[in-house]
Amino acid sequence: MPMRRGWLLFFLGACTSSDSQSPAALDAGRPDAGRVPDAQVADAAGPKEEDAGSRLDAAVSDAGVPDAGNKRDAAVARDAGVQRDASAPVDAGKPPIDEDAGPEDAGRPVTEDTFSMRVVASGLDAPWEITWGPDDRLWITERAGWRVIRMHPATGSYSVALEVPDVYQVSGQDGVLGMALHPQLGKGMGADFVYLAYTYDADPTSDVDQRAKIVRFTYDVEVGTLGSPVSVIEGLPGSGDHNSGRLVFGPDNQLYYTIGDQGHNQFDNKCSRVRSQDLPTQTEFDNQDWSTYQGKILRIGLDGAAPSDNPTIAGVRSHIFSYGHRNAQGIVFGPTGKLYASEQGPKTDDELNLIVAGKNYGWPRVVGYLDDAAYVYADWSASTPESCDSLGYSDYDVPDSVPTYVESSWSHIDYVTPFRTFYTVDNSFDFLNLDCEEPEEPYFICWPTVAPSSLDIYVPGDSGLQSWGTALLMPSLKKGSVLRVPLSANGETSEGEVKELFRTINRYRDLAIAPNKRTFYVITDSHGATSGPTSGATLQLDNPGSVLEFTYTALP
Repeated sequence: MPMRRGWLLFFLGACTSSDSQSPAALDAGRPDAGRVPDAQVADAAGPKEEDAGSRLDAAVSDAGVPDAGNKRDAAVARDAGVQRDASAPVDAGKPPIDEDAGPEDAGRPVTEDTFSMRVVASGLDAPWEITWGPDDRLWITERAGWRVIRMHPATGSYSVALEVPDVYQVSGQDGVLGMALHPQLGKGMGADFVYLAYTYDADPTSDVDQRAKIVRFTYDVEVGTLGSPVSVIEGLPGSGDHNSGRLVFGPDNQLYYTIGDQGHNQFDNKCSRVRSQDLPTQTEFDNQDWSTYQGKILRIGLDGAAPSDNPTIAGVRSHIFSYGHRNAQGIVFGPTGKLYASEQGPKTDDELNLIVAGKNYGWPRVVGYLDDAAYVYADWSASTPESCDSLGYSDYDVPDSVPTYVESSWSHIDYVTPFRTFYTVDNSFDFLNLDCEEPEEPYFICWPTVAPSSLDIYVPGDSGLQSWGTALLMPSLKKGSVLRVPLSANGETSEGEVKELFRTINRYRDLAIAPNKRTFYVITDSHGATSGPTSGATLQLDNPGSVLEFTYTALP
């Protein structure tokens, strides 16, 4: 069959393989109905793009990141200076080193952004969300543990607030996902609510019909548990790949939820068309057919309705707030009400986006900037005359029967360019560089992505780190670090260098900021690959399934 060699296709740049084995659940008695044991999970198509970072998504080595990193932005500069205490597994007692310094500066202590590290707890079952609660506890969801726990940040002791009984979880990106705490939680105002997003089987009586839903639970302050579930919205797109699944409570008292493209147009799903550009008809919306919500950011009323001031797109007002997304696993509001999202790209161009109501963010026709750089869209589902089902999927060789499109062949009046990319490269970039080959999965360690897994906002206030200013904090699965992205005064642009914080050999899933603005809590994946201590990739994580604490340490 004729093939086109060298097209720089998308779907692997921020990928992960499925977590084929997970640690034993902390609670051995939790229900297993609807769940395929992790040890039985296998990807028939081989490495599967999860959420950026397992064995397929091993980290981009420092040598593999282009010097300019982003042709519009300065390269990421490491913000070294993590000092490990006795509980840290490696490098104990070493002084912080400025890794950007020249030879004459070797060993010079970093004069700011110096942190101690402590392992708060370990043994969690694929933690997905962490947030600081009004009770001064860390609220955590376990994606594969099907639980919500409340953890004491000083001791690591925890109590189980909820075991979710109707989760359907079989892969590495489904299960219990995003969580949003009502701003009045614990204030005695009658709104002790916690909103939880998770995947479930919509029709347990027949073949599996995996979907996602958002449920409101009421918190019993006296007992410390969640109960009285009330469905907010059901039947949302859900699958084992690219669910996105971040949920936030907006300053406008609405819920915002990210839904990925479900991993379509790749591997076993190569014949499923990416629907990130599809929009609902009025009939579909009226019939609660949410199938076009793939690849979208939703704005949902607390009662599950589409708010009356949601944007009207293509003549229909639905829950859709923005569209054209691939896998937006991070979403956060800034101090002035602006909404930001981090999104995993394919082989290149992870994105930070400023989200505007009704706007189109380009996927799958555009990755990063609309510049025809290192990307073409190959629509496997439209293969002709050979049917898609008859083809073997390749990430590098495209059969002549599969139509391909350069970015400049597409335009849209509502298209919005990214806020920043990680990273944009030109067409000369070698994605098949033999110097980057690994025994398990070749080449991917040099793909220029960071695999962003969530997003938070840092506002120093009076007690925080003033030198940081207002910034976005973006955990990376592939780098085992948190990227600090500075924001301009109006929050509409990113100015200055991106700094790399809290570097360890782990996959960072999410983070929470303590009220003192000087202590940070990061949760790590239970499995997967990340960058090694110097370069390359490793499956040996320092702290799998853990909560790590990083505390600012002022130098004398």
